[in-house]
Amino acid sequence: MTEPAGPDDLLLSDAERLHALTVLGDHYAAGRLDDPEFHARSGDVAVARTLAQLSGAFRDLPGGVPLSSVDGMIVQSAVAGGGELMPSSSSTIGARTPATRDPDADLEDLRRRGKLVESLDGVVLGLTLVIFLVLQIIVDWQYAWIVWPSLALTLGIPRLILRYTDADEKTYEKIKKADQKAREERLRAAGDRIRELGDGREKRD
Repeated sequence: MTEPAGPDDLLLSDAERLHALTVLGDHYAAGRLDDPEFHARSGDVAVARTLAQLSGAFRDLPGGVPLSSVDGMIVQSAVAGGGELMPSSSSTIGARTPATRDPDADLEDLRRRGKLVESLDGVVLGLTLVIFLVLQIIVDWQYAWIVWPSLALTLGIPRLILRYTDADEKTYEKIKKADQKAREERLRAAGDRIRELGDGREKRD
């Protein structure tokens, strides 16, 4: 009598391989893999026959293998979030001395502060709108509009605390556009690679 296959020996379907490739492409787009790593690992995923053979391609990536065995079935997990990589150690907001200044660390610090200011701006705008609606509709205060002129001061507080100047904001916008462009290029390259591997499998079949 033939023994049932172990969880790691279950055979993969084309759809399951495609899912794994898609997740790998997401990691590549997020900047976790460089071009040679992505091409090598995507090639391994494309020819993988079993669940166990996927482990090498995802060994050091967050979330691990995006497929798992449950009751003898292969189940897909959610695609890993792309997002941008954050430094493993927290950076200091205060200025560095010229002797210890690191351009990459400075850019990462500016990127972190820019994202924080963007988030706080959203919170402040949301709260201001809620307060205005409460004063205007519920309280029926005729001077409810006064919350809007005060918005400029409220938005300036996080910038003052984080030492986030107008020059920093302009630089951050340039960094954000460059990051977005780089991510779009990696996503395009990942899609091309997945289609290339799919075409290769169809020709072999």
